[in-house]
Amino acid sequence: MSPAPTAPLKLAVIGAGPAGLALALLAARGWHGVQVTVFDARPADKDVAADPRTLALSLGSVQLMRQLGVWPDAQAQPITEVHVSQAPPTLGGALSETLLRPEVRLTAAEQGVTALGAVLAYDQIVAPLQRAWETECTRSAGQHAMRFGTPVQAIRDVSGGVEVEAGVVERFDLAVIAEGGVFADQARKAVSHDYRQTAWVGTVQLGQPAGAAPIPAGAAFERFTRHGPVALLPLPARAADASGVRRASLVWCVPTDDDPVAELSPEQRRTVLATLLPEAAGPLLDIGPLKHFALGLNAETTLVAGRKVRIGNAAQTLHPVAGQGLNLGLRDAQALVRTLRHATDLDAALRRVEWARAPDRWSMIATTDFLARSFTWQWPGLPALRGLGLAALQALPPVKSLLARQMMFGRR
Repeated sequence: MSPAPTAPLKLAVIGAGPAGLALALLAARGWHGVQVTVFDARPADKDVAADPRTLALSLGSVQLMRQLGVWPDAQAQPITEVHVSQAPPTLGGALSETLLRPEVRLTAAEQGVTALGAVLAYDQIVAPLQRAWETECTRSAGQHAMRFGTPVQAIRDVSGGVEVEAGVVERFDLAVIAEGGVFADQARKAVSHDYRQTAWVGTVQLGQPAGAAPIPAGAAFERFTRHGPVALLPLPARAADASGVRRASLVWCVPTDDDPVAELSPEQRRTVLATLLPEAAGPLLDIGPLKHFALGLNAETTLVAGRKVRIGNAAQTLHPVAGQGLNLGLRDAQALVRTLRHATDLDAALRRVEWARAPDRWSMIATTDFLARSFTWQWPGLPALRGLGLAALQALPPVKSLLARQMMFGRR
């Protein structure tokens, strides 16, 4: 048996992204006797608005942000509907237009909630979390600390804890590594696969369909195409937007080795993208500048190694096909604090965290990996099978509801 260290337990959090800052706040507010220090290489005053990522938060993640008092209602766009469909050619025949349409539609109303989740820009998540952590450090009168602009050079195992080298060497009882980054910048982990896919991301403008019911502001769309998935995440309307114009964040996944987007002009990109989107998304009016990222799977087989724990992208970097990377990291943080805050044996509690998180982690890793790899398979009839699966899911409300609950709250 390894008895828990005497108070205060010293916790190092390496990485001040959403998962790391959420963990620090959860620990500082709900774990009696813990002393938290957050390290990050970026200066505290660096503008994180330069990060182009737009993130989809599940309902469970939204509830956590509200619990922490950092949810920016004014900037968030609730997701009230999710439409997932397969682009033609798919099931074929009249059946595809009637009973077996290759699509599934999830709505908040069906699940008895006001929203399935919400969409925010990266900086709109990080900035309020960082302000809350700065306030927590001031309020704690030295119990908690933030070491921004302080890159960590090494983390070494020592008896009953770790040593963190960041300019000086300091001993901690536990280190949580939440510094993940994007796939292309990461060292390869135990489970790694380069999908040879590129995600082009940016903002598009959509109109309302003529002569049809208006599309709700909170509708999100994912279209499975022969090259890869195309996703539209709804963004809040701006005062300058024309009447009926909707903005959406675009994630357009294509093969890296035969990229059909890279050499196109903005107008050509708009024309091609318009042919890929479902009619239900409405007409594509404009497409803004796009940036691109390499896509891959990069995951540790275990969250826990001695007194080091990895969460978020430091533990698993996933393909964005399911939009669950950040949500998985936030659930890692919640489970860690919930298990450790009353533990009398820290090492035994860490083993419980490992086992408790495994079903949620590996089911999500396996699902996203299967979907991502399937776009590289050239099997005859594969799009038809994928479309048939979507149609079957739509026809089975209990199964569809189970999927929606897992996307909102993870596997429990």
